[in-house]
Amino acid sequence: MNGTLYLIPNTLGPTDSLDQVIPQHVQQLTSQLTHFVAENAKTARAFLKQVGTAKPIQEIAISELNINTPQAALQALLEPLKAGHDVGLLSEAGVPAVADPGADLVRLAHANNIPVRPLVGPSSILMSVMASGLNGQSFAFNGYLPTDAAQRAKRLKDLETRSRQEKQTQLFIETPYRNAAMLEALVGACNGTTLICVATDISLPTETIRTRTGAQWKGLLDAGKAPDFHKKPTVFLLLAQ
Repeated sequence: MNGTLYLIPNTLGPTDSLDQVIPQHVQQLTSQLTHFVAENAKTARAFLKQVGTAKPIQEIAISELNINTPQAALQALLEPLKAGHDVGLLSEAGVPAVADPGADLVRLAHANNIPVRPLVGPSSILMSVMASGLNGQSFAFNGYLPTDAAQRAKRLKDLETRSRQEKQTQLFIETPYRNAAMLEALVGACNGTTLICVATDISLPTETIRTRTGAQWKGLLDAGKAPDFHKKPTVFLLLAQ
């Protein structure tokens, strides 16, 4: 009988209180597993030490799955499951398989009739939608936008047009050290009435979430009052009015 692939959420950043973001039953189940697939084995072990494991950490098997993993290697990651072991798919931050390379493994598990169980935990995408005040009935996550300034501006205008036509919230992220450039590009490309939310360090003690119009953000930037988001994980959202 095949084992079960458990989708295990991780924290969204360093925290002293795991209980505030990862439910106890998720921690308990995670502590009993002996096989994991993670983006980075070293950081996965650090998380497992924080959770606590029934077996010594050196006896826990951790296979890596990240952007450098070839498709041909995915099948081998299913072997413990086919041998009857339960396996935890552990995200580097947040929930697995959402803006995460684990989605390919989940799809392959379904194709091999392996049960998949998602576990409750923090998702920066959903939490930013919740806190933004923008349309939570219809939204789209667009990942990373182009780094080239001209291409990025065009993409932002396209997303704003789509948002206006479909009344749909558009979400995207940026490499943290380019957050300031992204907000400046948003303000420059979007209409002054478009709502823009900047959600930083979600679920962490340094969390800040602010929704303003494009015109209001421009005023803040001109006054030197940019958010404190340099090198901090941030989700950007817009909704055209």
